[in-house]
Amino acid sequence: MNNSGDTGDHPKGAYLFRLYLADGAPSSARAFANLYAICRKYFPESHRIEVIDVSKEPLRALDAAIFLTPTLVKLSPLPEQQIVGDLSETEEFLRALGLPHQENK
Repeated sequence: MNNSGDTGDHPKGAYLFRLYLADGAPSSARAFANLYAICRKYFPESHRIEVIDVSKEPLRALDAAIFLTPTLVKLSPLPEQQIVGDLSETEEFLRALGLPHQENK
């Protein structure tokens, strides 16, 4: 469960997300499903999701100072930002990361 991206390349202006999760944990499963749905709805042609299972790659999480799961890191576009949780509040998620959204889309 290392890479799961919708776009093979990383075109300029594309959204690049890294999701740190604990495989099998309900909140991690919800975070992945919610992130996937948000990306398909709001960035259908311009996103990539990298998934890091901290139980299989703990050093990657430690190197990135990730101590809680699920944690999402928006790597691109800059600035890099983090959000912890299952991403169930779509509008709050978009607002917290400074991403474009519409209230009634």
